[in-house]
Amino acid sequence: MKKMFLLIGVMILSSVAFSQTDSLLNLLQPSTPAKQELFPKKMLFTQRLAWGEHGFLRGSKPITPELRENDLKIRRKMLVAHQILGVATLAGFIGQAIVGPKLYSAESTGVNYKNLKDTHELLALTVNTTYSFTALMALFAPPPMVNRDKGISAIRLHKWLAVVHLAGMLATNVLAAQIDGDPNSKLLPYHRAAAYTTFASFAAAMVVIKLK
Repeated sequence: MKKMFLLIGVMILSSVAFSQTDSLLNLLQPSTPAKQELFPKKMLFTQRLAWGEHGFLRGSKPITPELRENDLKIRRKMLVAHQILGVATLAGFIGQAIVGPKLYSAESTGVNYKNLKDTHELLALTVNTTYSFTALMALFAPPPMVNRDKGISAIRLHKWLAVVHLAGMLATNVLAAQIDGDPNSKLLPYHRAAAYTTFASFAAAMVVIKLK
């Protein structure tokens, strides 16, 4: 009986000794730190193309936390430029909204059609330029560290409205090219509707982003 108790005791002590040895070995083994996430799970195609791990703006630089911090500084500057160019674009839209109706009724009111047409085309060129740079500042800004716009948010609404005014902008330009200065074109109402839709959705996108 005593031998049995002695055997059981030896087995228990051996088990404890082995478990302590395993614990000690685990402590001595180099631990593998959790990999720090330096990119959000979702990125725009343009952001991945330019600023991804192998983006064309990266060169051979390794991706480090310090590099991503510098990315965020660049992102902040580009988004500020995005907002400033957005205001300039909105001003151009307002100018077109004033000149456009006058252009449509130029013949009936006796206003110089050519001068109004030249002004309208100049405003269109200005708006197209500022709009394009406004879009580029947003599309090619470095990605944030994480995605925060889950659910319905001001940022998400801003993006949805951006899809609307981008489609409206394309439609407005395509219809303008087809009208080609013809004041009696049957496409004028569609051109006007596309232009107003673009202006309304663009202005709404600017208002929404201020609510975040």
